[in-house]
Amino acid sequence: MNKSLITEKQPAVMELEPGTYYWCSCGKSNNKSFCDGSHKGTEFTPLVFEVTEKKNVAVCNCKHTKNPAYCYG
Repeated sequence: MNKSLITEKQPAVMELEPGTYYWCSCGKSNNKSFCDGSHKGTEFTPLVFEVTEKKNVAVCNCKHTKNPAYCYG
């Protein structure tokens, strides 16, 4: 598998609390935008990103963003 699976074409719009998050880069996660370990056995690894303050975000689900883990439209 050398291409990410597209889970949805729309981003997941949500409010995130401050903390560390792991964005799914393979598209196989059952947790949609976030890694659940389904990438094991592939060349994909989750992208670690930090949120420093509570905010609304649009998290990419199509895996084609130029600004992972956020959707750029």
